[in-house]
Amino acid sequence: MTNTKHVRRTLGALGLTVAMTWSAAAWSQIRIGQTAGFSGPVADGVKETTDGAKLYLDAVNAKGGVNGQKIELVSLDDKFDPKLAAENARTLANDKDVISLFLNRGTPHTQAILPVLADAKLPLVGPSTGAMALHKPVHPWLFNVRATYQREAERAVQHLSLIGMDRIGVVHVDDSFGADLLEGAQKGFSSVSKSPLFIEKFDRAKWDFSAIAPKVASSGAQAVLFIGSGVAVADGVTAIRKAGSRAQIITNSNNASAGFVKSLGAHASGTIVTQVFPYERSLSVAMVKEAADLAKAKGLEGVSPAMLEGFAAAKVLVAGLQRAGANPTRAKLRDALEGLSKLDIGGLEVGFGPADHTGLDFVDLSIIDSGGKFRR
Repeated sequence: MTNTKHVRRTLGALGLTVAMTWSAAAWSQIRIGQTAGFSGPVADGVKETTDGAKLYLDAVNAKGGVNGQKIELVSLDDKFDPKLAAENARTLANDKDVISLFLNRGTPHTQAILPVLADAKLPLVGPSTGAMALHKPVHPWLFNVRATYQREAERAVQHLSLIGMDRIGVVHVDDSFGADLLEGAQKGFSSVSKSPLFIEKFDRAKWDFSAIAPKVASSGAQAVLFIGSGVAVADGVTAIRKAGSRAQIITNSNNASAGFVKSLGAHASGTIVTQVFPYERSLSVAMVKEAADLAKAKGLEGVSPAMLEGFAAAKVLVAGLQRAGANPTRAKLRDALEGLSKLDIGGLEVGFGPADHTGLDFVDLSIIDSGGKFRR
């Protein structure tokens, strides 16, 4: 009988110890939520940006995490559907107990998430979109870590004009993302005293270039600014080429992924893609070298522009968490992020304030070479 009681007491103590250990382990996790199109037309790019973020988050966790707590990334697939993105965001905010949202993809998708941020008082760090509507007016819970799309489109038109192209057309997706970049393109045309040769738009969910492609070919366009995402742009370029146009294609940083290059196939070489982070093979840039070294340690060949975007966003997120203290809350993280000033993430300086949640304004151009690599 005595032995039985002893066994019960021992098991009871063991159970309590296990429960306490489990509780401490659960508490030691900082949960970060992500909703993005892991399936659908932008899946390749989403995977690359997420892989880039994980390079840094895994390295931080390997060194003990942030203030003794490891970071857990909880990712949900929204299939690049704005409605599902909003539903996922609410699930992450209400059921998954995340301290922040992170690295979602898409302009209308981010706009659909904004009410969730306000209701749940939940920060969003590093949305993978450069929509001006997410920069101005400043949203108190949203922190961008990249330049605006308008600046990219403006720079693209200015570059085409600078190299002597006068007949420049625009093909854009018919949504808030497309309208935003079109506005930037119009600024570019105005700055060089030119007008677009044509402006054509296509449906985001059910694109069809059968009517647009012949128009582009018959217009004699020297260049086409193609505003869209992933497979849609690749299909459009294929249609334009089949119609007989040899126009220079230029598109934006949302397509700066190895997956996009692959989707272009034989039409990849010579395509210009704007970039919002330094050259991914420029090891003289501290952030690029850091990312490349971590990628090599994982057995990867290197990093892509999309991976650098995720890597940079993760660095900003971690800096905010570090400043939020040992027991971070959503409100503490928001305040810590807004207090970041002149944060060096490895050759690029990020800063936020009550009147500025843009983070970075870096824009560059690249061209896809015959080997499928981005060159600058």
